[in-house]
Amino acid sequence: MKTIIIGAPRSGTNMLRDVLCEFEGVATWPCDEINYIWRHGNVRYPSDEIPAELATPEVQSYIRKRFDWVAGHYRAHTVVEKTCANSLRVPFVDRVVPEAKYIFIYRDGLDATGSAKLRWKAKLDIPYLLEKVRFVPLTDLPYYGINYLWSHVHRLFSHENRLAFWGPALDDMSAILEQHTLNEVCALQWQRCVEKAEAAFGEMADDRVVRVCYEDFVQAPERELTRVLDFLGIQVPEDEVKAAVAGVSSRSVGKGRASLGDDETASLESLVGETLKHYGYDN
Repeated sequence: MKTIIIGAPRSGTNMLRDVLCEFEGVATWPCDEINYIWRHGNVRYPSDEIPAELATPEVQSYIRKRFDWVAGHYRAHTVVEKTCANSLRVPFVDRVVPEAKYIFIYRDGLDATGSAKLRWKAKLDIPYLLEKVRFVPLTDLPYYGINYLWSHVHRLFSHENRLAFWGPALDDMSAILEQHTLNEVCALQWQRCVEKAEAAFGEMADDRVVRVCYEDFVQAPERELTRVLDFLGIQVPEDEVKAAVAGVSSRSVGKGRASLGDDETASLESLVGETLKHYGYDN
């Protein structure tokens, strides 16, 4: 079974993937994300909002073989995949893996913004990079190498001390970066991710997607994980569920929002407030 976790950056996607992979027969790639694999065949497409029609038979075959590799290498009955940029292209993903089930995890957008801004300013992490490089298609390595180098050089000269790019690339990313502050960019990334994902799931059968509120999961992890496992049809003893979520904590709830301050919070609420309200984060 193929299970795709969809969520905006800093919304608990890593946590959820890692918890699920605690169980026997459930596996993923030994790296953070595989956006390089998803973009193979469309490496020069200007954003991560890749339309479904670009999931050509060749692209589908390449990506599906990567899923097969994980299943075979780890002897897994369930392969869990998490790439935040997939939030922007669910129809594309679904054309590649039409049999997949989806877990849509969402979080307070301002909490996610406060956390994401730190990643935009992150220093070079060699071990993290090497984990991901293993899964970059060889023909795409030169393209990504040049772009990665440019991103970190940009950070040296940026007045906001930020990378040239980080996270899901929106269709109008260049204009957004020119016209908005870094906090606003993070908020708009969150908004576009959840809105495009929600729109796509609205066209999908109910039995193919389960929605998970990050705050609910970290407050009641055993209950929420059991709900996800039931959706996936995975039977696990209660003691294993308890062990899998032993490291889940609610300490991060509210931290990102608090780091922004009252004035910035009010400003961002005016920018993405309608989306926050839709998910119950308007107070």
